[in-house]
This record gives sequence, structure tokens and C-alpha cells, in this order.
Amino acid sequence: MEGNSRLGVTAKEILADSSSELILPAIALAESVWIVSRGKTSIPSVNALLKVVKQDKRLSIYPLDADVIEKSISLISINEMHDRQIVSTALVVEGQGNQVVLLSCDQNICAANLARIIW
Repeated sequence: MEGNSRLGVTAKEILADSSSELILPAIALAESVWIVSRGKTSIPSVNALLKVVKQDKRLSIYPLDADVIEKSISLISINEMHDRQIVSTALVVEGQGNQVVLLSCDQNICAANLARIIW
């Protein structure tokens, strides 16, 4: 939403592609709401953020459910709880037979090398 210049070329292409299927982990949405509500972004309001999320038909929000939490327990190479849950969401979705690529430049997530990552 911000047009952040740090976003990688490949990630920009995926996000711009109208045929991309996007999964947003509920924990990542919750973190985004928190960041926006604290004024740490150029996104004007939580309502503006949620409006974009709800209007994007390519996007589905994946719940923070028992499978995601259970999978996150074993991801000890990732120090941050929320990052573990983001990666575990990708792994759970992949385990359901889906091809998954995680869009992230987070150093801990990338260093863990647990999921295919593009930036």
C-alpha cells in the first residue's frame, strides 16, 4: 500500500499480477494493524488498510489456528514468535498440497531457510 522502495522487483511483480493468489497470515494482518494504529507507516488509518485487504479478491486471510501454532513450536531457528507463525502458516498451506512462496526480506525468516522465499 505504501509503494515501499525496499520491496524487491520480483515481489512487486507478484503483487501487481492480477492472477496471483495471495495468502495473508492473520498474525501478519494483526501486526500491520498494530503498526498502522501506532502511526509507524504512511498508511492513513487502520480502516484504510482493512478496506484494501477486504477489496482485494486475490487475497485470503489464513487463520492463526491450532495447526499453525503447532507447526510454529518446532521452528526454533526463528527467534521471533510472530515470524514463526508467518513461516508456519506458509508451511501448513504448503502441506495442504499448495505451491507456496513467502514474500519476505526479514533476516531471521530468510536465514532459517524453511520455506521458499522471494523478495
